[in-house]
Amino acid sequence: MSAIVVRDVHRHFKTVRALDGVDLTVEPHQVYGILGPNGSGKTTLLNLLQGLDTPTSGVVEVLGLDPRRDRTALAPRIGSQLQEATMIPRLTVREALRTFAAFYEHSRPVDDVLGELDLLAKADDRVDKLSGGQRQRVFIALALLHDPELMFFDELTSGIDPRVRLSIWEILRGLRAQGRTIVLTTHSMEEAQSLCDRIAIIDRGRIVAEGTTEELVRTHAGGAVLRFRARQAIDDALLLGADGVESVERSESGNDNSDGDFPGSTEVLVRGTGEFTPAVINALAAHQISITGIHLREATLEDAFLALTGRKLEGEQ
Repeated sequence: MSAIVVRDVHRHFKTVRALDGVDLTVEPHQVYGILGPNGSGKTTLLNLLQGLDTPTSGVVEVLGLDPRRDRTALAPRIGSQLQEATMIPRLTVREALRTFAAFYEHSRPVDDVLGELDLLAKADDRVDKLSGGQRQRVFIALALLHDPELMFFDELTSGIDPRVRLSIWEILRGLRAQGRTIVLTTHSMEEAQSLCDRIAIIDRGRIVAEGTTEELVRTHAGGAVLRFRARQAIDDALLLGADGVESVERSESGNDNSDGDFPGSTEVLVRGTGEFTPAVINALAAHQISITGIHLREATLEDAFLALTGRKLEGEQ
């Protein structure tokens, strides 16, 4: 049985279509990423999956249950950390976990969970004295107390130091290795590519693509990206007619020639597969178009995202 099934789900507010016909299936024992910019519908979708909101229309099933109608039965089987998670600041870490453990009929020993997340040394420290990374570990601990089979994390590492982010990724990989299913929302391309077994790209309330990183890159970004600058205008049709070319993008540069580029030149990005690079070079040479700054690299998840949405993620360079 699939861990999550979402079929033609809409969530409309007065002036906003937060979700607009979402279809999604998450299989057990994997990290499933929902990747999208702020305002794309990620958190709204996560709220529906946890029974915190009701869809305007469509079907939502989590572990075979309706998250709203069967919320009492579902709650002991899921754990979550929400984007705006908070705790009583003057509690110690151990006190916070004991308080939350009291909400469940069955929960794990608090110190076992603290040890699993390398928090025993901080057990008697107040929550408001913890670093950002330590606080996120506590949120994971709270979600683990009742030993759930399905876990939800919403922008878990947003604003966290890169070194701490890597340690949290290792925790999530460990949870997957234990057989848990994890649904993770993020607007970090690196996080999605490093952690997730499958990724759904969401934009303006719609799932625009879904698959593994390799599938998304192969299908939507081509095999590689050729970048160069040209002084003359280039007709897109010339490049698109070359064998293996998938897409063409361009941007005008300024008059600064400090990098050795043509002043006022156009930067061109050509995405393609197979032997498209010599085909592009030959097409340009045949039309006597001079180019400089030639660079070829493998396509990435960011290229796939850009091809699908026409924009980069916030914070991505």
